[in-house]
Amino acid sequence: MQGGNNSSIVENDINFTPKSVVTLIAEMLEPYKGKIYDPCCGSGGMFVQSLKFIDSHKGSKKNISIYGQEYTSTTHKLAKMNLAVRGINGNLGDVAGDTFFKDQHPDLKADYILSNPPFNQKQWRADNELVDDPRWSGFEVPPTGNANYAWIMHMISKLSENGTAGFVLANGSMSSNTGGEGTIRQKIIENDLVDCMIALPGQLFYTTQIPVCLWFITKNKKKNTELGYRDRQGETLFIDAREMGTMVSRVHKELTTDDITEIARTYHAWRGEKKDGEYQDKAGYSKSATLEEIKANDFVLTPGRYVGAADLEDDGIPFEVKMKKLSQTLYSQMEQSEELDKAIRQNLEVLGYGK
Repeated sequence: MQGGNNSSIVENDINFTPKSVVTLIAEMLEPYKGKIYDPCCGSGGMFVQSLKFIDSHKGSKKNISIYGQEYTSTTHKLAKMNLAVRGINGNLGDVAGDTFFKDQHPDLKADYILSNPPFNQKQWRADNELVDDPRWSGFEVPPTGNANYAWIMHMISKLSENGTAGFVLANGSMSSNTGGEGTIRQKIIENDLVDCMIALPGQLFYTTQIPVCLWFITKNKKKNTELGYRDRQGETLFIDAREMGTMVSRVHKELTTDDITEIARTYHAWRGEKKDGEYQDKAGYSKSATLEEIKANDFVLTPGRYVGAADLEDDGIPFEVKMKKLSQTLYSQMEQSEELDKAIRQNLEVLGYGK
């Protein structure tokens, strides 16, 4: 599903998942220990960034185990090499294979899933295929015309009882009702699996202009004393990061280190991690919404629906002073308009078009 070239094994996946986006997912999930999984791992970019996160936070690679799968044989080999050169014994399956039809890890329960599935993948199954698959037991069968919700359901099925997934999807996944997707999304929300939704800025990806978002799914929102999480049952955090990022070329944008830090800090503070301070809603940027609020919005998960408009900054100038200045400007413009009208009438009379 993701290809590559031999010129740079390490940077291969950056062509498909921008480094800043991968870094953000890793900083959000904080995969210090446990099983890490990517169901469409390409050449291993998500794994590499997870390892970099562990190194930068003084963690130990001995505390994690890597699991993945890749459709393309050449890229599957590159992924194995990418891990091998770092001394990591990842389990990427014996062969390359389609994740839906040849699952290499049927019994896996992962603590962390980091992934960037193919956007809006069409005809991923035939009408009569995978209709009774246990991965979507209790849900509508994902439609044949778009695999977005098949990927979501696959990842949910792979999470451990306390597992969390962070993945990239096209923006349409947040609101689509095509082929029963709205019904599936409603059930996911009612099962209280959606932890956080992030709307990303445009122009982040090199290979597509499709607007994208980040989903964060968790199996357990209950209080976790070990990790310092508060009880978040019945709540979902929405972050609108569309105004973030910096243009690094005429057509390409990247999330800055400060952007990544701010988004991750917001999420961690909302989860209740004291090191990141107290969380508060910020108009135009973030909102902690209840299941009832999401229901009132027809189970649409677009952050813009919830965060509202940003507060206007107070510039410290009293209203009376502003109003006087604005009035003077308006009167001046009205006088100029009268002069222009007069000049136009005179010109029309000269041309013989007077009253």
